[in-house]
Amino acid sequence: MAPSRISPPPAADFSHGLTKEQLEFWDTNGFLLIPDALSQETVKDLLGESNKMLNEFSLEDHPMTKFTTGDSEGSGHVNDQYFLESGDKIRFFFEEDAFDAQGTLTKPKHLAINKIGHYLHHLSPPFASASINAQNARIAHSLGFHDPRVLQSMIICKQPEIGGRVPPHQDSVFLYTDPPSAVGFWYALDNATAENGCLSFAAGSHKRAPIRQRFVRNEEHGGTHFVQNEGAQWPEGLEEDEEVKKEVYELGEVKAGTLVLIHGNLLHKSEKNISRKGRIAYTYHVIEGGKEYDGKNWLQPPEAGFTKLAGATKV
Repeated sequence: MAPSRISPPPAADFSHGLTKEQLEFWDTNGFLLIPDALSQETVKDLLGESNKMLNEFSLEDHPMTKFTTGDSEGSGHVNDQYFLESGDKIRFFFEEDAFDAQGTLTKPKHLAINKIGHYLHHLSPPFASASINAQNARIAHSLGFHDPRVLQSMIICKQPEIGGRVPPHQDSVFLYTDPPSAVGFWYALDNATAENGCLSFAAGSHKRAPIRQRFVRNEEHGGTHFVQNEGAQWPEGLEEDEEVKKEVYELGEVKAGTLVLIHGNLLHKSEKNISRKGRIAYTYHVIEGGKEYDGKNWLQPPEAGFTKLAGATKV
């Protein structure tokens, strides 16, 4: 696996969004690393909120839902109402390897959770403040959004020794608009390294990998499944690269406070955490409010609709 190429340096502030050099890198590679997008004070606050949630949630009424990464379609959380009804709630999903063969939890609860989601950007004040703000609105506008909407916010925990591998995937498979428009905003709250399972990216694959499948609700049998995508497979205006190549993944080792932007068509993954120290990240996704987001998607909007990213509409 190749080391990550260095993203262009960010502007002194985000008053005008992303720089020309950053946008060129984004267009070529489909990802962008922005150091110090969060202050260290904000990182500390978000880690504190994360650890408070991990230590205070109750096991008494929890269905012990595990988060599966896509290696075993049809198992775990994908058939679970606790998962399907989490779009307007804060819920806790366990690592698969936190249980023994009899289904008994073998780790303390705060070291057994894979992720917390999916409405942190609305229900948790610290995460709402870090998500819905003018800086992120300017970044979204730089990327071409006119009415950016925030959804699927998550605390991702790569637990020590059991933090699971996430296989190559594309975010627009899971949060599909027609045409595709999803962009991931991923913030490192701890340093992310090769040892603790940092992200890695197939640079440029957003121009080579169409959205061929969708992850949707299974209306006939309940739960969720993957189906063939019958809508647009490329974002509007994207110039497809027709060269066929074997994808090479580049490591995205980053320091706490870094924002990683991820194109919805980009193939990306992370390996298992083999270290003795966990790492925490915070992520949410942005879609274009003017694009069709249908009732087939596994995540459905809350009654008030997906959250507007304040100040993002161009005047």
